[in-house]
Amino acid sequence: MNPSALLPLVVIFMSPVTSETVDPSVEDLINRNSDFAARLYRAVASRTDDNVFLSPFALIAGLTALMSATNGSTQDQLLQGLTLSGLDPQTLPDLFQNLTTVVLKGGRTRTLWQGAALLPAQNFPVSPSYQDLVQTKFRGSVQSLAFTVPQEAVNTINRWAQEQTGDLVKEVVTTLDPQTQLLLATVASYQTRFSPAFNSSQSLAERFYVDRYHVAMVTMMFRSDKYFLAYDRLVKVGVLKLPMTDGAAMLVVLPDEGVDVSAVEEEVTAEKIQAWIKRLKKTKLEVQVPRFLLERSYSLKEILQTLDITQVFQDDADIADMGGAKGPRLTQVLHKSIVSVDESSDDITTEGRVNVFSTPPPRLTINRPFIFVIYQQTTGSLLFIGRVVDPTRK
Repeated sequence: MNPSALLPLVVIFMSPVTSETVDPSVEDLINRNSDFAARLYRAVASRTDDNVFLSPFALIAGLTALMSATNGSTQDQLLQGLTLSGLDPQTLPDLFQNLTTVVLKGGRTRTLWQGAALLPAQNFPVSPSYQDLVQTKFRGSVQSLAFTVPQEAVNTINRWAQEQTGDLVKEVVTTLDPQTQLLLATVASYQTRFSPAFNSSQSLAERFYVDRYHVAMVTMMFRSDKYFLAYDRLVKVGVLKLPMTDGAAMLVVLPDEGVDVSAVEEEVTAEKIQAWIKRLKKTKLEVQVPRFLLERSYSLKEILQTLDITQVFQDDADIADMGGAKGPRLTQVLHKSIVSVDESSDDITTEGRVNVFSTPPPRLTINRPFIFVIYQQTTGSLLFIGRVVDPTRK
């Protein structure tokens, strides 16, 4: 099959879902996904001192779709590694479909784009029923590639990434092993549109304290308004909620001065994130948040193996829906995601509004390394998670 005939992957637009539509089984899946997302983030963050940015949802979509092609101990281990033990693998595709349902308000499109593609070598045929399941339930695609012609496969994967992210993700991979049997590629991009928006006319250059010895000059966005804020005395962090126009929200987790962000990351769990959200209380506040653009790429095989996902990478992997009795083993998992945080707004009327309080409220300036989480407010589904050490670095 011609690699250039890669099936188009339907973009996953996450959108607000009312609480009435979230049944207990879907809510349970969201909680399990959030648990895996936090574990994945800690594993990635512990290996680097640089900025971090991930779309756990895109990766979970790809791994859960792959799990649907497995059998026996390979499937059991994937279920356990993804924190899905005890769930019926036959019902997971339908449950997951509920998380990718498109609901657009007023016909508007979403700025949150995510995609996953399972790419086996050409000598491993894929059953049509499995292709259909991945496309309809996970909004993903399965397509055979000629890895024996590496550059052609590289070009095909990168074109796919551009298509799925509106040309924002331009390159997922530069080289490929011609012996690749099965590749999982996931991509995501997100443009924040805060509600209310920051006013660009009030943005100023300010210091950002990268560490004790390095200071970066960054553009700080500013707004005076009523915000939801919390403080965790045990972890020693402030938590600020910044709502978005698409029903998502960003949690900015700022360690106290003198508290290393890596120490806070050890405490980042699904339960802790939910606890922070529940503690939020509205208060008058002046907020300064740095503009930043993160573009991060990861090869996740080794990291997933530390999370007890190992057998799917071995020669005895049981992936029956690709290649009949003897399917391929998963060779690598690639992930690339981009987030742009600035004064962009869907509502131009918000740009000129400036709140003035009779007494100036306290000011919270995000001017040192912090963690951020982007989640759907109505469901609690965790979409993105990252760490900003230096806003001037992608």
